[in-house]
Amino acid sequence: MKLFAATRRLFRILLVVIRYRLDDIILDLPMPWWLRATSYLLPWRWLPRRRSTLSRGARLRLALEGLGPIFIKFGQILSTRRDLLPLDIAEELAMLQDRVPPFDSAMATTLIERQLGAPVGEVFARFDSKPLASASVAQVHAAKLRSGEEVVVKVVRPNLKPIISQDLAWLFLLAKTAERASIDARRLHLVEVVEDYAKTIYDELDLLREAANASQLRRNFQNSPLLYVPQIYWDYCRPQVLVMERIYGVPVTDMSRLTEQRTDMKQLAERGVEIFFTQVFRDSFFHADMHPGNIFVSTQQPWNPQYIAVDFGIVGSLTPEDQDYLARNLMAFFKRDYRKVAQLHIDSGWVPAETKVNEFEAAIRTVCEPIFEKPLKDISFGQLLVRLFQVARRFNMEVQPQLVLLQKTLLNIEGLGRELYPDLDLWSTGQPYLERWMRERMSPKQLLKNVQGQIEQIPHLAGMAREMLEHMSQPHANNPAPPWRERHHGWSLRLIGAALLGGGGVLAAGAETFTAAATWPAWLMLVAGLFIVVRR
Repeated sequence: MKLFAATRRLFRILLVVIRYRLDDIILDLPMPWWLRATSYLLPWRWLPRRRSTLSRGARLRLALEGLGPIFIKFGQILSTRRDLLPLDIAEELAMLQDRVPPFDSAMATTLIERQLGAPVGEVFARFDSKPLASASVAQVHAAKLRSGEEVVVKVVRPNLKPIISQDLAWLFLLAKTAERASIDARRLHLVEVVEDYAKTIYDELDLLREAANASQLRRNFQNSPLLYVPQIYWDYCRPQVLVMERIYGVPVTDMSRLTEQRTDMKQLAERGVEIFFTQVFRDSFFHADMHPGNIFVSTQQPWNPQYIAVDFGIVGSLTPEDQDYLARNLMAFFKRDYRKVAQLHIDSGWVPAETKVNEFEAAIRTVCEPIFEKPLKDISFGQLLVRLFQVARRFNMEVQPQLVLLQKTLLNIEGLGRELYPDLDLWSTGQPYLERWMRERMSPKQLLKNVQGQIEQIPHLAGMAREMLEHMSQPHANNPAPPWRERHHGWSLRLIGAALLGGGGVLAAGAETFTAAATWPAWLMLVAGLFIVVRR
């Protein structure tokens, strides 16, 4: 049955490939002649076809939409890898939204009841069977708790794991085949991209993880005028069901309603940038899926606008070392200190230690100088990071998942900010925050905190020092026994010992006297057999 389902799915994928001529895109890639020659064995390529008016990016986007939720999600994640993809394809894939039809409401109700262990009529005072929204992984229903709170109930789509497993298997197969056949495909690290996607999609299936992310983000922005995060009702959360406070706001892309309520667009755009820097540098915990569909604006104080965020399935974090290197990189960039940027990449381990600083510096200067010829407000922070990652990849930069999420978030925030307020100067907005954060890291309070952290490590360090001294005083104490002292408890050796004992006994019994010189073989066998049996 599994084989039948996998074959049927493959046939469906093949039909979409033919319909949108994805084989033409693949054959445009550099590949060995013998592999290109196999294209003549594909029967549909012998049939007359009309010339497509769609670009290759549009064809790829439509194909992913046609293949369903899992491929749509893959396209969304793939669109964030602008350091790997051609620009035209990346921009087209960025247009992918969760245009997924809802699944049957009765099935959603059954799933919710199974997870909560009670009928929805007992749990909720009201439950709307018609979904509010539907996405690739889950859909959302409005409800009201018996205690009076208005909530939304998020439920994972049924039977999603088997579909995901099948689709991921085919994606891995396609990625591996492409990497073996094409240099460009290897440069795109397609297998790596699929691996990142697999981790992301499986994480999103666990709604308890999303609930925990939301609770952490809500705590970080408690009573903040910048961002409101809805409350999670933990008593009703399960691995496949999440119950969260219902929010009422204006979608951030609804410019007419935002203008109608006289929203301060400049402040709204600048607050988006401030939220980004606060999450990344103050909290080291950032919402990494901040596309417009997940962002709303509060209607309460348009002159003092506040963002509202939903959908916390994907979050990112940075280590203190990554935070520090990133901040220093950004400061060095805007001072055009390319030597420092190159050295920071090497010091952080983002590029190999043997990288020649002079060559790396020259490559960064070549990319960045044309960008800095523009007015500061016209410089795209996100695109600058993308170009930097592209240069660093030429110098064998290892993929940094946390930086990829950061790049994706920054591109979303910057694009959104410029849409709200075209004259947004991202650097002027973010620089004061960044400089303040770097000063605070060197403040006496922070230094004292670091010292306290080091003091807490003293017992552990003392234990390590004691173990090291003991090892130095008895360097061979834990060494394995020499081969001749090893004790093997195999039955084969025991049998040999028993055989020697038996043979020796027989020879000794046949001897005239035990002291005769001719009995020495018997004694030798008896001694050897006894030694083997006793020692083994």
